[in-house]
Amino acid sequence: FFFFNDTATTEIYTRGIVGSVRCVQETDYMVSIRRATPDDLMDMQICNLSNLPENYQLKYYMYHIFSWPHILYVAEARPGKFAGYVLAKLEDEADTEGHDDKLVHGHITSISVLRTYRRLGIATKLMLAAEEAMKEAYNGDYVSLHVRVTNRAAIGLYKDVLKFRIMKVEKKYYADSEDAYEMMKFFKPEVEEKMMKKITEPITSSYPGATYPYVEYPSIKKKTEIHHPIAEKSVPEPQTQSKVETVPTEKAQITPEIKTEVKKEEKKT
Repeated sequence: FFFFNDTATTEIYTRGIVGSVRCVQETDYMVSIRRATPDDLMDMQICNLSNLPENYQLKYYMYHIFSWPHILYVAEARPGKFAGYVLAKLEDEADTEGHDDKLVHGHITSISVLRTYRRLGIATKLMLAAEEAMKEAYNGDYVSLHVRVTNRAAIGLYKDVLKFRIMKVEKKYYADSEDAYEMMKFFKPEVEEKMMKKITEPITSSYPGATYPYVEYPSIKKKTEIHHPIAEKSVPEPQTQSKVETVPTEKAQITPEIKTEVKKEEKKT
């Protein structure tokens, strides 16, 4: 038996001696994305506790939904059937090190999808909904998030599908001392150019199993090559022999008058 899940159907293939039979069963995987309400907070917390090691008290969810109600979204498989959520906010730039306080900075606090509904693109849809709300409701300039350096599936989603960039490594960010990548997605080209200029050296993580232990962007490649040990080896320049033109000089002639003057000077001394 082989199962193939998509957003609408589960297909079951059965192969036997006589031939093959294909059965298609309708499922409840028609997922809708909608804005979260206070009634969803309990389901969001349960989903978080079921899937993630980073957990929050209920009042933290309430703080988000009453402060930034436009950018919290949930996924429903059918009315009343909770499938996942994204918890987002706007950062207080005055308390955020290394960020420009003149830019509107969104942040993904947490995202989770129940195991039954994974690999259906729900996480992507939740993220895109939150991003669009940040741009429309708050004129956001960029959004950031943190992810464990060993979480290859999540990093692949953020980097390859949603086009986030790894901008920094937060050493021992999590309670178990694992490093975190700070990743960003820019909504405006001028903001991206401004933020990328702040990266002056390669981004590295020495944590065991890190997905990207070494990240280097083209904008800093030339700078790093200058300080690279191989690049620092001096190459002797080829010596070229320059021809010096000599001007012939006439031989000085000593006349008797000059000899007399020299003798007079010698007597004086």
